[in-house]
Amino acid sequence: LENILEQSGLRKGVEYELQATLKSQEGKSYRPDVIIHMPENRDIIIDSKVSLVAYERFMSSEDEISKTTALKEHIISIKGHIKGLSEKKYEKLEGVNTLDFVLLFMPIEGAFLLALEQDGEFFKDAYEQNILVVSPSTLLVTLRTIEHIWRTQHQEEHALKIANEAEAMYEKLVGFVDEMKKVGVHLRKAQESYDTSMNRLRTGRGNVIKRAENIVELGLRPKKQLSITSEDSE
Repeated sequence: LENILEQSGLRKGVEYELQATLKSQEGKSYRPDVIIHMPENRDIIIDSKVSLVAYERFMSSEDEISKTTALKEHIISIKGHIKGLSEKKYEKLEGVNTLDFVLLFMPIEGAFLLALEQDGEFFKDAYEQNILVVSPSTLLVTLRTIEHIWRTQHQEEHALKIANEAEAMYEKLVGFVDEMKKVGVHLRKAQESYDTSMNRLRTGRGNVIKRAENIVELGLRPKKQLSITSEDSE
């Protein structure tokens, strides 16, 4: 069973748990072999405790009478286990979410096929009690289907996160562009103020630069020279 779980692609401790201890409403403890977690808060339990002693006796018997007896006991054993599973009421255990099915796992493919060939009704009867009898091959297909459902959901979640991130980034970009426009307006105003101030320094009758130039012409010997000149010729 663990080999099949590993082949399924499901992650232990994430999409499935082994031998989890659960309590019934009456306080009784149960330890289902596997709990498979599915999207939308749903679970599936796998039970692998079905006895195959009668099947082994059927396979090893050499006379027809022993084989016939062992075969009948094999069917009775499976039906008894199905009834026992149904009576456990796994769906009412604390820690189990909405339960779709209990999977009754028969680890030997031949034992499953023999029972199905001998009594096709046992499969139907189990299904009506929300118990699905599975063999290694059918269980693997089931688990890989569940893994595909999980993978699809993760992809959808990632796509939604990407869309949300893109929307948030776009909104930030809009805000940044708006702020840069404001910076541009302030820069233009600053440039205008600068130009006005510089013009006042060097234009107009008696501007400051012209007065400074006049002082130099009168014999002042400054250590540094102005980098601009007056635009007023008077």
